[in-house]
Amino acid sequence: MGLRTSLATVAGRAVTWGARRFRIGGGTALPGFLALQLHPGLLRELARQLPHGTIVIAGTNGKTTTARAVAALLETSGLAVVHNRSGSNLPRGIASAFIEASSLTGRIRGDIGVVEVDEFALPAAVQALQPRMLVLLNLFRDQLDRYGELETVVRTWRAALAALPSDALVVVNADDPVLADLTEPFGARRWTFGLDDLTVALPALPHAADWRLCPRCGSTLTYERVFLGHLGIYRCAGCAFTRPPLTVTGRSVDSVVPLQLEITVGSSALMLESQLAGVYNAYNVLAAAAAGLALGLDAALVARGLATVEAAFGRQERVRLAGRELTLVLVKNPTGFNEAIRLLVLARQRCPVLILINDLDADGRDVSWLWDVDVEALQQLAVPISTGGIRGGEMALRLAYAGVVPAARYRGVAEALDRWVATLPPGSCGWVLATYTAMLQLRRELARRGLLPSFWVQ
Repeated sequence: MGLRTSLATVAGRAVTWGARRFRIGGGTALPGFLALQLHPGLLRELARQLPHGTIVIAGTNGKTTTARAVAALLETSGLAVVHNRSGSNLPRGIASAFIEASSLTGRIRGDIGVVEVDEFALPAAVQALQPRMLVLLNLFRDQLDRYGELETVVRTWRAALAALPSDALVVVNADDPVLADLTEPFGARRWTFGLDDLTVALPALPHAADWRLCPRCGSTLTYERVFLGHLGIYRCAGCAFTRPPLTVTGRSVDSVVPLQLEITVGSSALMLESQLAGVYNAYNVLAAAAAGLALGLDAALVARGLATVEAAFGRQERVRLAGRELTLVLVKNPTGFNEAIRLLVLARQRCPVLILINDLDADGRDVSWLWDVDVEALQQLAVPISTGGIRGGEMALRLAYAGVVPAARYRGVAEALDRWVATLPPGSCGWVLATYTAMLQLRRELARRGLLPSFWVQ
């Protein structure tokens, strides 16, 4: 390794140690930022040392959970995985994870990389990592003030696909018409996955669905089945575009904990089970299984590995506080929020709900997306629903317009947590739905009390 690589790695590792020693963060971004300033080519240099290459995972929703599931499969197979486990998914976060897995001389200690990547960072990540596999999950509207409309992200991803190595595999959610069209040129290098289970289909395309038009000719798409947002079985009346044949199909979905899912690959069938729940997690588990099978992993090993996957940061994490069991769910866009509500409605036990909404930069300053959430479905719960966070008032107003009278409105996250939990009967349960920075604040408080690990050591 060259002197520049060693210096950048040492600097990054020193910052990681300092950040954690003095509790000024998890060292999940700043080390990589500094190291890349010292050596812009560091990530490429570290990644090319991995004997089994790198798998990159991208999507608006589900990338953290899917990356964790893929890493679990590979670890079950005996490989040492380098993984940005904290969910820090910009180049500086990816570099931080690779630096932490490296020696002071810049020699990486690992067999294979599993990296989740921010939507806009995908071209840069592909250029640096030159992945052997790219897993594409979905494209939904998210943080309008940052990303703009979906077409902007589509152009970004097209550039990323063009930068892939010539032998790279693409594993894609074919239920998303945008992704099915984007990846069509990959032919035999493309593995497709999707659902085919009427029991988890929605009655119609949600009113806030992000994509209704054919990505090829612009005609309105017709859906035979809708599973989540604009994901489903579709066809275009104006041209020949339709959902492509599936390499890996998910059937017989039971989306309540434990999630159960039968997948078929050709004439072979495999039953999967996970402690995660919800149709969106059925997609995440299906994506991870497809990636594992495309890598040539044994089917039984895939099932075994997926059974070990635990909830990631704010993704259905469970915590006991003052004798009450709370489930934490991250919500960051209309589709994800709708699926969280769907999860609550389908849950076997009814629990009071606390919704924490912030509008800091990492959340997106524009919270108008709350008005595209199907909040009316919360009426079915018949439980107290409270709000908090910086924009808790906006959420309370949205609830009121939906015919749901807020039980209470709290201010600070820690105050909201304690005052709300005090209203729950001892031994009962509660759901906390929170935007990204509200979830960070909530988990930081719970970690301070010793109830959850810090997000970088999960």
